[in-house]
Amino acid sequence: MRLTKNQAHKALSIMVRSRRFEELVAQFFHHKEMHGTTHLSIGQEAAQAGLSLALKEGDWIVPTHRCHGHTIARGSGEEAMFSEMFGSRHGIVKGLGGSMHMTDVQTWNTGSSSVVGSGVNLATGLGFALKQQGSDSLSVAIFGDGASSRGAVHESMNLASVLNLPVLFFCENNGYGMSASRDRMVSAPSIAKRAEGYNMPHNTVDGNDVEAVYAAAREAVRSIRSTGRPYLLEVLTYRLCGHSKSDDCHYRTKEEEAEWEAKDPITRFCRTLIEDELFSEDEVSEIILSGRKQVEEAAMRARAVKDEHLTFEEAEALVYAPEDPQVYGVVNQTSRLTYREAIRFALAEEMARDKAVHLIGEDIGLYGGCFKVTGDLHANFQDRVHETPVSEEAITGMGVGASFLGIRPVVEIMYGDFATLASDPIINHAAKAHFISAGQLSAPVVVRMPVGSGTGHGAQHTQSLESMFTNVPGLIVVAPSCPGDAKALLKSAIRSNNPVLFFEHKGLYDTIGPVGDKEYLMPLGKAIVKKRGSDVTIVAYSKAVTTALSAASILSAQDEIEVEIIDLATLKPLDTETILRSVKKTGRLLVVHDSPEFAGFGAEILAAVAGDEPTLRSLKTAPKRLCGKELPIPFAQELEKGATVSKEEIVKSVRLLFTAV
Repeated sequence: MRLTKNQAHKALSIMVRSRRFEELVAQFFHHKEMHGTTHLSIGQEAAQAGLSLALKEGDWIVPTHRCHGHTIARGSGEEAMFSEMFGSRHGIVKGLGGSMHMTDVQTWNTGSSSVVGSGVNLATGLGFALKQQGSDSLSVAIFGDGASSRGAVHESMNLASVLNLPVLFFCENNGYGMSASRDRMVSAPSIAKRAEGYNMPHNTVDGNDVEAVYAAAREAVRSIRSTGRPYLLEVLTYRLCGHSKSDDCHYRTKEEEAEWEAKDPITRFCRTLIEDELFSEDEVSEIILSGRKQVEEAAMRARAVKDEHLTFEEAEALVYAPEDPQVYGVVNQTSRLTYREAIRFALAEEMARDKAVHLIGEDIGLYGGCFKVTGDLHANFQDRVHETPVSEEAITGMGVGASFLGIRPVVEIMYGDFATLASDPIINHAAKAHFISAGQLSAPVVVRMPVGSGTGHGAQHTQSLESMFTNVPGLIVVAPSCPGDAKALLKSAIRSNNPVLFFEHKGLYDTIGPVGDKEYLMPLGKAIVKKRGSDVTIVAYSKAVTTALSAASILSAQDEIEVEIIDLATLKPLDTETILRSVKKTGRLLVVHDSPEFAGFGAEILAAVAGDEPTLRSLKTAPKRLCGKELPIPFAQELEKGATVSKEEIVKSVRLLFTAV
């Protein structure tokens, strides 16, 4: 017997409670008392209990969508978990997460990811944070054999090895991704052996033997704590149920199921306890009955209050984390810097101010960043400028996971186009962390992205994808148009308690302008009146603002048309108040941006004006949009120039606003 009597008692209790919890969940779904879906892990209880016994307080887990057993094993209460499954305000995350999202920071559980393999990025980030904070704790990335084929898992394993992070990659290999068997979908003879490609120690263990799992997990944990390096443990097990509640398992043979039922981890462990005379048969029965009773009583208590839900207003209040108060003062001193230098100064000042600020990205060290924005910051902040492999999804996910534990990462995506590769951690985790954890977590991460055309880099390096992200609740989206705004807004973004996407137009990097001192901040979510005027309002953002300013000079000199230019600066949240006030004053509106018109952000401006009756009545003519052409950015120089808005087009469009009947 590898376990002490106390450990054996705890292990059996965990397994019994996990099994009974899921049996009751299945019953509730069968009787249509629960909503949605669920993924049970009946048969995998030894993996959950064995892992939990090897961990200590302060070790974090990131489970999969099959999370109930690990959540119970780590110490969460069954009543709160049942309440969550009922959608009740008494749930572990107030009914906002359901079966697949159960966060409990009191038991070091950041919550599961329902996107297969997606949580591995986050666990890597937790390990990163723990290392930076000098902790001897570790994080556990729990994933299944199906997830082992995902690029995110391999990116994270490589990243954890390169950066020497204390992460246990815990693969629960139950033989099936969903219905497809491991033998058909995994090319390697062993998932664990894949770790050799990442210079990572590994082991494979019988996942239906709780003692064996504990021994293997304990050795893995010992290795991680002593070396500071990651480890992969493959646990061979089997789910004695379908993938989800609608799965009839027709893809498995009855013989296969019977073979694994004979290896049931609970029955097997009970037999061992009695044979080794650690407990009598009556004592084992008492542990089982006590565990089942605890779960059944918790279920009944949760069922009694299942109809007590959050109000819609309470749920809405959890989309964003509360912000710390900031002082937005007057500039005391200015200097003239390029847009590129202004961003670098903002990074340097915030890193000097707060040791929790870390820079993460590709080629941001000696090379100074693809566009030389980070420059020589690595020399002054050697321990907080982290150069990474080419792994956009992993590094962004690592930044998000690290932000859960108080790190304030600034992740640089080399080109904004590559945000598509990082969209999972941005959209599914950073944006939703505060909401689906019911306020237990926040993600104060900044993702910097150079965007826009004019550099001859072709269609895959010159897109402006900002509107793609403005449709995602929980994100803040910023696109500054000048050096001074870029510096002040980036400083505010780094101090924000919410995820901020910071879009930097490549065509602005060499522009020069006045920049405030280190105390100067600008509020996020506030538009800026760049030029006062009485005749027409132009609303723009990013480089289109500079184009509009050039056009305004021509209109003033040649047509005596005084343009008021509103620079959105922050696209989300949108400052509609400033826009509406200007349009009501001028009675004419032109919206300008360089990204394509269809489903572009300009439509949101027109909708805001059309939706406000006093502003709509004030219009003297129909508002217009002037946007980028509906095609990928071409390489040929003249075609590239013509794909975005020119000052001549703005002048022509404004003049038409005065001739339209």
